[in-house]
Amino acid sequence: MDFFAQQARVRSSSRRLVALFVLAVIAIVAAIDAVVWFAMGHHPMEGEPARSNLSLLLASSAAVLAGIGLSSLFRIMSLSGGGKTVAESVGAVPVPPDTRDPQLRQLRNVIEEVAIAAGVPVPDIYLMEEEPGINAFAAGYSASDAAVCVTRGCLDNLSRDELQGVIAHEFSHVLNGDMRLNIRLMGLLFGILVLTIVGRKVIWFGGGRSSRRDGGGGQVWMIGLALIVVGYIGYFFARLIQAAVARSRESLADASAVQFTRQTDGIAGALKKIAILSEGSELQVANKQEVAHMLFGEAGAFNALFATHPPLLQRIRALEPGFREEDLARLAASMQQTAQAQSTAAFADKSANPPPAPTVATPPPLPAVLGAVVLAQGVGSTTGSTRFQRAAAVQQAMPATLTAAVQQPESALTVVLALATSSEKELQEAQRRIIADAFGDDLEQAVQATALEVATLSPESRLPLAALAFPALKQLSEGRQQTLLASLDALVRADGRVDLDEYCLVRLLRLQLIEAQQPRRSPVDGLKKLPACRGSVMLVCAVVAVNGNADEAAARRAWLLAMQQAFPGEALDWSAPPAAWQTPFERALDDLDGLVPPAKELVIQSLASAIHADGVVSVEEAELLRVICASLHCPLPV
Repeated sequence: MDFFAQQARVRSSSRRLVALFVLAVIAIVAAIDAVVWFAMGHHPMEGEPARSNLSLLLASSAAVLAGIGLSSLFRIMSLSGGGKTVAESVGAVPVPPDTRDPQLRQLRNVIEEVAIAAGVPVPDIYLMEEEPGINAFAAGYSASDAAVCVTRGCLDNLSRDELQGVIAHEFSHVLNGDMRLNIRLMGLLFGILVLTIVGRKVIWFGGGRSSRRDGGGGQVWMIGLALIVVGYIGYFFARLIQAAVARSRESLADASAVQFTRQTDGIAGALKKIAILSEGSELQVANKQEVAHMLFGEAGAFNALFATHPPLLQRIRALEPGFREEDLARLAASMQQTAQAQSTAAFADKSANPPPAPTVATPPPLPAVLGAVVLAQGVGSTTGSTRFQRAAAVQQAMPATLTAAVQQPESALTVVLALATSSEKELQEAQRRIIADAFGDDLEQAVQATALEVATLSPESRLPLAALAFPALKQLSEGRQQTLLASLDALVRADGRVDLDEYCLVRLLRLQLIEAQQPRRSPVDGLKKLPACRGSVMLVCAVVAVNGNADEAAARRAWLLAMQQAFPGEALDWSAPPAAWQTPFERALDDLDGLVPPAKELVIQSLASAIHADGVVSVEEAELLRVICASLHCPLPV
């Protein structure tokens, strides 16, 4: 999945959106200025300087620009909480992490599997309970503060594969930078629409009340009416901009979901059910148009002019080229027959037999080589569907007590601290003191008990377990999060060195928690080209090569392959990373995060060359790759 090309397209869409919005604002300002000039009667008089009109028009223009700009900024600031704020604005409710509802449990499992496979934090999960249509959206400023929201119609009508296809579609928006653009678009739409609100107030307070006193209400009323009319006209064109920008990205998201899951049946099946069912994808919530551009399907009845998505048949045919409109009728008849047969069979079975006792599915065994494949998913030949299966296997192989513990903030804190504790007895006493000093004796004892269970985990399960704990950790107070990060640093440095697995755990949690605390400050795509970061690329590739190979000669060969990929034709000298590599490594990652998306893609491809130099993907290489991709704000390669 070429997320880097999509990120470049999103940047192009963002520039186009800004240009169109500026043109719309200029047109609005010109229209309001014309009405004000006419209503206030400031025509040049004999002997009066012509610039007398200028001050009036400048004041009018400044007032309109300030109104639109401040209103847009206010709306964007009101969404500074990130994805959860957007979800709650449409009446969605969080899905409890310990839910026992089978449908909600399946939803959580699917989202967690996709997050683990994609190498991103598990997002907040929301449900629009009163919405029978099939729809969903992802919102937020970055993957660290993302929220994925689905309607009740998704749970009631979609199979697991279809739900996975919808979620993969939404994750493509998380990974390619669409979400930040979506929030900005919400603010810009509000900024234009606010003119109509101001116009109503002007008519009511100015044109109505003042006219009784001084007879000047006619002019004020005219200005108020103009604000309403021009505001709605501006909103009309803003909706056109919203639709155009959204349509250009939804087809890409469909294709990305297919590349991600490596199967078309899921997302195509969901689209077919939207076309067949009477509820379709329509939402009932009042402010549905505000989020229309970020939804999986149309928020209301399809209108070619304001459509935020391509027509359903067009989307289905892009996935299944031979599909015809009459196939929908046959599919609808088949679904109805199946539903009737299931209803009849369920009634007969219930009459003849009491319901069986509930059973708990036994998780499949964890393959011995799973970790290297699932965490470096896509670096090798592993297909998307296999990666999802492996991600599910990693999750299911975790002890139930640990997966339950990471669902609540305090117990998730305990699990993460246990992940950072050493198995070496000579270090454990010092680490216990660190935990007790930071959190108290009770939590230290809980960490000690949990560490015994964490020690039984396979190495490849450590970072996925931390990813599952991330939503709960975000619920901790900011002070407690800071104490956690400081304690993790102290724990991994208790022996005077930082091992690779310790570094990866702490770096990921620090990066993601800090970004989640201040969503709007999360980094955006940079402007640097690859040659400007040559030294950083060399160092990062060297760190990966050294940690993935047994001797320096093999590491040098792997590094040279990476350099040929990144800087073809250049003669570069090998230099092993310093013993204390972590600090320069982090500086290099920060430098590379400022690259343009195509340059980031080349960096990841170069790392893949280094990792595959010996034909083996180790857990160490996989974890480093996960850290690097998170630091560069891009997905693991597919």
